[in-house]
Amino acid sequence: MKVDVHDIGNSGSRVVVIDDFLDDAHKVVEAAAALAPFPPEGATAYPGQRRQISPGDAASVYVLSALQTAAPYILKGFAAKDFAVVEASFSLLTTRPEGLRAVQRVPHVDCDDHSVLAVLHHLHDLPGTGTAFYRHIGTGLERADTGNSQRLRQALSTEAQSLDRASASYVSAYDDLYEKIFSVEARFNRLVIYQGFLLHSGYISPDFAYSDDPRKGRLTGNIFVRTQGATA
Repeated sequence: MKVDVHDIGNSGSRVVVIDDFLDDAHKVVEAAAALAPFPPEGATAYPGQRRQISPGDAASVYVLSALQTAAPYILKGFAAKDFAVVEASFSLLTTRPEGLRAVQRVPHVDCDDHSVLAVLHHLHDLPGTGTAFYRHIGTGLERADTGNSQRLRQALSTEAQSLDRASASYVSAYDDLYEKIFSVEARFNRLVIYQGFLLHSGYISPDFAYSDDPRKGRLTGNIFVRTQGATA
């Protein structure tokens, strides 16, 4: 494994990137394919399909293995004493730009709790895709905590509704509203760990195929954990 630690933006928020994460990552893709087709995501604004992984599912072995391997980097990287799983899923980005809702066309935060980490495992090899982190130009905010989340979310919602529907696209088209402060390219078997309250968005290439086949599409393992003793 190759591990890189980045402290990004004015806030110095931490992002940990681990390459060659699991020895059996190709088997994880096959496990996800065995669960397809995935249902459309309805609980969040994720633009695609998502299959929740519950305790007892065949894929729960993957979640356990991933967290056991990632544990040292979660604990040390985020000054945590312990952590617990909040939820886990396989996801496929399948929504074309013209089908995006307003909220899906701007960066977002997953929550306003600094103790929640997103553990994102790329299980695909699609050039021109990844995750970017942003500063909201109007407010200067890079993350949403309990003190400013309402202000940031309101600004994001207002701007999303005002965007020209005729030029619907993922967030990269709106550089006058959001300043990109860091990005992580997606690579097969790359793990990215970051706090869920960071303003971020997935990005994709113009020729992206939006496949719903786990063996061909933008398949990711998405795990959220809540840490104990972590610092903001």
